[in-house]
Amino acid sequence: MIDLRAFERRFELLYDQSPRVFSAPGRVNLIGEHTDYNDGFVLPIAIERRTFVAGAPRSDGRVIVRSLTLEQTVEFDLYRPGPPRRGSWLDYIEGTARALLERGFALSGANLLIASDVPAGAGLSASAALEVSVGYALAVLGGTPKPDLLQLALAGQSAEHTYVGTQCGIMDQYVSALALRDHALQIDCRSLEYEPIALRLGSACVLICDTQVKHELSSSAYNQRRRECEEGVREIRRQHPAVVALRDVSVAEFEALAPSLPPLIARRCRHVVHENARTLAASRALQAGELTELGNLMSASHASLRDDYEVSCAELDEAVAAVAGEPGVHGSRMTGGGFGGCTVSVLEREVVPRAISSISERLRAKFQIEPQFFVTNAGPGAAEG
Repeated sequence: MIDLRAFERRFELLYDQSPRVFSAPGRVNLIGEHTDYNDGFVLPIAIERRTFVAGAPRSDGRVIVRSLTLEQTVEFDLYRPGPPRRGSWLDYIEGTARALLERGFALSGANLLIASDVPAGAGLSASAALEVSVGYALAVLGGTPKPDLLQLALAGQSAEHTYVGTQCGIMDQYVSALALRDHALQIDCRSLEYEPIALRLGSACVLICDTQVKHELSSSAYNQRRRECEEGVREIRRQHPAVVALRDVSVAEFEALAPSLPPLIARRCRHVVHENARTLAASRALQAGELTELGNLMSASHASLRDDYEVSCAELDEAVAAVAGEPGVHGSRMTGGGFGGCTVSVLEREVVPRAISSISERLRAKFQIEPQFFVTNAGPGAAEG
């Protein structure tokens, strides 16, 4: 947890100004992986870990940013664009600022201090929490009292595309900006509308396991998966010209088409088409409090990500297998872009210690890994204070 009073004092000592404080959360996706950039559906919640930004305006165009997590300081000039893709964390910040300017936000120079308890590289959207919290701070400090949260999310996504090099969908930034306490968001990534889904877990909870296997999506196969999906759409449109994205293909239609697709492309598309159906079914199960059904859908999602989409890894698979079928564990799956990071499990609170022990023992024995765990509720989105 971040000590906000101590955080504010650090800012005052560093910049000799009184700050305003802004924050945005990381997220965990209950189900709906790699569907967002295919115009599909996702079902994330904001976690109770956040990135905080203390800030005050400057009279010039310089933005000076100090990270307490990294113990580094970077800066850029709003009036002199720097090169995209420096390969540093400045890309996320300057990229967001540039995207806000392109969207008509009036920005001023600013002094910023950043602290976060969202694990980096764990598939919990630390980058989105950084983009949205910094974007919120820059917008308010520049004179926009209540920034449009959807525009903040889109600016963060634009920063990923242009400055970072990850062709991500909108889910991470969207839920970081717009999340609702005690709710998941069923997001339609085409219309950018959402339906709040009450997190009706009863005596159950959400457990996150950080395997400590780190990944960087910009240098992974993430962009390759997106290209493979686009190839699948081109192939499908030969027979169904109205299809714009995999979101437009039903499960029955896809299974009829699958034999005509290249085998690898068929596997990638199969995951996305079925995952969209699973996500909508999971929303219905969650609304009804049907946790067994929700868990079954989560388990099927993991198998699909492992076998058809091939974005899991041995450590994630082992963490999921360690609790599969255990009494009181409704479901478990990898979450996030893949190639490392976290698993998410829905399980009864009373079995959390046993689940933690089982996963830890197996990861320690097979990979010499000491995973980190935390239980989370669904937290709110970006805010001041």
